Amino acid sequence: MAARKSAATAESVNQPAAEPGHGLHHSHKDVVARLNRAAGQIRNIVAMIEAQRGCLDIAQQMHAVEAAIGAAKKTLIKDHIDHCLDEAAEVTGPGRRAAMAEFKEITKYL
Repeated sequence: MAARKSAATAESVNQPAAEPGHGLHHSHKDVVARLNRAAGQIRNIVAMIEAQRGCLDIAQQMHAVEAAIGAAKKTLIKDHIDHCLDEAAEVTGPGRRAAMAEFKEITKYL
């Protein structure tokens, strides 16, 4: 587990600095927690398939994973839109245009 954490830390160190408006949002911790739970569910689904469990049970678990990922996506996008609109209200000129363009772009993922 320590190797996994240090690898993740190394990856984040190698990440470029966030662009303005792209920093940590207050929902990111919750989104990461939801995605980690979904990752665990996916590992469980693979084990269920390998153990030749019933298709109904597997399908129910897959549906639950889809719902979990959808909820995480919705939370991330809503938080980003709120943040993006707040930022657009505070800036002028090209910064406002960029924030509004990003707002328009992210709405396609709703």
